[in-house]
Amino acid sequence: MNKTVDAEKTLLVDGPASVIVTSGSVEVFGLLANVKNKIVIREGKRLPFVVKEKATFEISMGEGANAEEVDGDTIPHSWAMALEELLKIETRPVVAIVLGPIDSGKTSFCTYLTNKLLSGNNKVAVLDGDLGQSDIGPPCTVAYAFVTKPIADLFSLEAKNAFFVGVTSPSNAQEKVIEGLVLLKKEILERGSDFVIVNTDGWVEGEDAISYKVQLVEKLNPEIIFVIQQNGELTPLLNALKGLKPVLVESPSAIKQRSREKRKNLRELGYIKYLKNAKVQSIPWNWLKIEGNELFSSYKTYEDIKRAREIYSLLRMKPLFFSEQKDKIFIVIGRNRWINKDNIEKVENYTKKKVILVRKGEEEGLLMALYNSDKKFLGIGVLQEADYRKKFLKILTPVSGEIATVILGKVKLDKNFKEIPVFAEEEI
Repeated sequence: MNKTVDAEKTLLVDGPASVIVTSGSVEVFGLLANVKNKIVIREGKRLPFVVKEKATFEISMGEGANAEEVDGDTIPHSWAMALEELLKIETRPVVAIVLGPIDSGKTSFCTYLTNKLLSGNNKVAVLDGDLGQSDIGPPCTVAYAFVTKPIADLFSLEAKNAFFVGVTSPSNAQEKVIEGLVLLKKEILERGSDFVIVNTDGWVEGEDAISYKVQLVEKLNPEIIFVIQQNGELTPLLNALKGLKPVLVESPSAIKQRSREKRKNLRELGYIKYLKNAKVQSIPWNWLKIEGNELFSSYKTYEDIKRAREIYSLLRMKPLFFSEQKDKIFIVIGRNRWINKDNIEKVENYTKKKVILVRKGEEEGLLMALYNSDKKFLGIGVLQEADYRKKFLKILTPVSGEIATVILGKVKLDKNFKEIPVFAEEEI
């Protein structure tokens, strides 16, 4: 459809949709929308087209999309003031971190700052620390990209490097998230950048969240902190940032609130993006260093044949695979096999260790990260099958380089790259 909007108004477009400006002057998060250039809005996202001079739009909308016209500029005045504060810092490089709750406009604000900094011929990198709503790297990673031209959506960027955490929420992986962000920040600075904009997740309320964010700020040691606050909910966090004076920024009036299902859908677009053109590769276990899963990472040929036979005798069966560790024993059986509980207890009494029973097929769909021998992130993959007899892993991945290390996450995907809710991980 075609739509004409007068100056000093904003056209809000909810995806999935695409917009072409056919005439006039329009700005999107500091990006000047050139005539004839198509801007794509993902499902679950909203873009504000701020009309500077009367403009005409050509809009294509998918199912559930919407376009509405509102008065004025929906970008808060405090964003321009925040940019001024950022530019006052004379030393380079400048690391700026953005904090705020879910759906407060953190990513939009990061996009705005990036575009405005680029217009001043600065070299800008964006470091994305939001596991559950990652825009730059695959979901379950922290990642960064150097931005060379203005953009409407950080999702259009290709990650320069990423660090795999393996979950969608930082609550159970705080140290690993901080480790990844610190490593990537160091790499960005070594490559050279005038500004590093750090986006963060929306986990900000409660003692654990506040402690995590304070540690994050301390480790990243930014020159400036921006805090997007909506209704005073971040007062405890602001009080905890002792000795620091964050710059408070308003949340946009037209911010789009997303349900958990919408956020999950956005993540799934990320899996699709980073698994495009994936093929199945069969790789011997002993060629790989396997991390993130005790069963697979503990793999080794069992040498005590006599003890193994005794365990098989107590089980009254020979499992597909078994691995004895310091405090537990993993026993893998076929999908339709069954073991008497009494026999498991006999093994536990004999070994004085806890038996963990695993059925073949439980591994299917696990998300993983792939690294080369230099521990450089190559991409993600999905575990299709563990062949316990031949000792092969079958991995669906677009990665074509030599794979030396795989790190298994705690997220599962089905054949359409939809998340399977099997782990009690909550995305923030």
